[in-house]
Amino acid sequence: MPVSMVLGAVFYPWMGYLEWISPYLIFVMLCIPYCRLKFSDLKVGKEHFELLAIQMLMAAAVYFALLPLGDTVAGGTMLCVFIPTATAAPVITSLLGGRLKFVASYQLVCNIFVALVGPLVLAAVGTHPELTFFESAWLICRKVFPLLLCPMAVAFLLKKLAPKAHHVIANHQALSFYIWAFSLFIVVGNCVSFAIKNYSAQNVVPMLLLALGALVVCLVQFEAGRWLGGKFGDKVSAGQSFGQKNTVLGVWLALTYLDPLSSIGMAAYIIWQNLFNSWQLMRHKEDTEFPVNPETAP
Repeated sequence: MPVSMVLGAVFYPWMGYLEWISPYLIFVMLCIPYCRLKFSDLKVGKEHFELLAIQMLMAAAVYFALLPLGDTVAGGTMLCVFIPTATAAPVITSLLGGRLKFVASYQLVCNIFVALVGPLVLAAVGTHPELTFFESAWLICRKVFPLLLCPMAVAFLLKKLAPKAHHVIANHQALSFYIWAFSLFIVVGNCVSFAIKNYSAQNVVPMLLLALGALVVCLVQFEAGRWLGGKFGDKVSAGQSFGQKNTVLGVWLALTYLDPLSSIGMAAYIIWQNLFNSWQLMRHKEDTEFPVNPETAP
């Protein structure tokens, strides 16, 4: 993943030619872990609503705490907390040995909530109030739900119509990682391109503040999610649900509702969350290949 990010940054001038592939990569990437999911696994429990309530309270706290630094920094950093769980979160959760069904259920709850509440929140803090509530809700739903629900539907149809193919896909989960790495190459390249195009002397300070704010809230959210997950016995799934964000949606929301410069916060969050995920995957691989014997550990 770090190699994909570095290559994306190096070859950023050509990312515009590959951007159209990203939705298809995400679609295929999600079909793979969803082949391990049963429809009966999609159950929403009290812990999902607890996570959602804490996420929204944290978003409000971040916004008001950073408001003295300006609307751009406050709004851009708040968006890093407010936006829903990433469509790719099941991939990393699956690779880390977490509960796929927990993340998939939280994705649905969080995305529905953001689609309903997002227009009101973003109209209040944003600079483009000309969109009506229903127009905003429809735009958000149109961005989120096709990539969230269609791969799930395809996975369920494969199980019914082509069980052998479904079985093969379900037992080759590592494929999703390599697709995600290539997708990351494109996303990071586009972020670097956007940051360079928007660079100017007067934008340096807010851009740095947004990048720093994104780093802080990224680390806090992953660790807060793991801490909350410890209360119901699943640190990995709760950590990924809480910390891994739909940054593509976040960039679009920032460009649509806020000062376009605020999208630098989301661009930075892409870098931070994937560096953190790389570290988690490396640790998980080390722990799996070289488990610590409690009898010999110091």
